[in-house]
Amino acid sequence: MPSNQDSINFVIIRRQFDFRGIEMGRWVTPEERDRAAVNFQQALEDLMSVLHGPELLISLRGTLGLQYGKGGRPGVAAHYVPATRQLSLAKNAGAGSLAHEWFHAFDHYMGEKMFQHVSSSRFASECWLNSAEIKLSRNQSPHPLSLLLIECFKSIMLNERGDEPSDMFQVSRLTDQKLKVVYYSKPEEMAARAFEAFVEDTKPTSTFLVKGSRFSDEAKLGLYPQGEQRLRIKQAFHNYFSLLGYYLT
Repeated sequence: MPSNQDSINFVIIRRQFDFRGIEMGRWVTPEERDRAAVNFQQALEDLMSVLHGPELLISLRGTLGLQYGKGGRPGVAAHYVPATRQLSLAKNAGAGSLAHEWFHAFDHYMGEKMFQHVSSSRFASECWLNSAEIKLSRNQSPHPLSLLLIECFKSIMLNERGDEPSDMFQVSRLTDQKLKVVYYSKPEEMAARAFEAFVEDTKPTSTFLVKGSRFSDEAKLGLYPQGEQRLRIKQAFHNYFSLLGYYLT
């Protein structure tokens, strides 16, 4: 890890985490690039700490690419592109979105690794909700990590008994109906917002990594987990990533 902020740059970040590539937009100035590098470094170090995992987890074994100030969409602060496995943050509005987009990348990465006969574009959360066939190990049982990640999805989308949609799911569905869209109730979007809440509740120091799961307008609407469900989600993610970090290290 670099010893001070002056020595941090995207070349060092790429080498440390083994990202597939890091691209800058043409309108990113050298000063903005250097400031972004410091923000990315702190955020990624915080994410490693929250997940109890090594650098290879953050870069998804070198398969994830980063973009900053490039490939943006009007009105969108950040996005993840499954086709290219690229996580992209806007130059002026991406702060606080890194955890959300990273979980999209992770959810996508796990799709074809956890489930049988699914395309490379599928998210694990969506595969689970649509009852895709889970892969079995040599002893013909699912891997313990797969079962723990499924518990995360259950805590997000089902109530405590597991027999009805969760409060978060119902609010998300009603919000989509009001807005006449299908967005908030997508399993991958609910999972990414729940992951944001888990990360923010673990108290990272970087607001570049996450902010808004408690006091934003979306949080006030109930689009982020609340109360008892939020505690269940936090415990489920903690159980999963603690064991994953153990396996990886």
